[in-house]
Amino acid sequence: MRLITALPLLAGLLLSTNLIAAETPAKTPSPAQAAQQKRMTDCNQQATTQSLKGADRSTFMSTCLKSEGHKTTDKALTPQQQKMKSCNADAAKKSLKGEERKSFMSSCLKKTA
Repeated sequence: MRLITALPLLAGLLLSTNLIAAETPAKTPSPAQAAQQKRMTDCNQQATTQSLKGADRSTFMSTCLKSEGHKTTDKALTPQQQKMKSCNADAAKKSLKGEERKSFMSSCLKKTA
């Protein structure tokens, strides 16, 4: 008897969840996600054209996606980043380590360029 009443309730629940799921609109990808998807598609097509399989394909895809990513993320360094880079290079030339390096970096970064 319980099975007879539970079956229609279960069917109604399943149908209602399908209707709710059908009403939710599909998400559109952000510009960054769309760019990543395009890179994936392009690299995948290149790998297929070259008939790569297994480890060779994985290596190619990794290299392809990394090289594509560097093209889009090349940006000029900010003045603070430039100062940090030059101070770091100077500290490396002087072979400074530990507290000496800390104090040198501190004084170098406080200087006005």
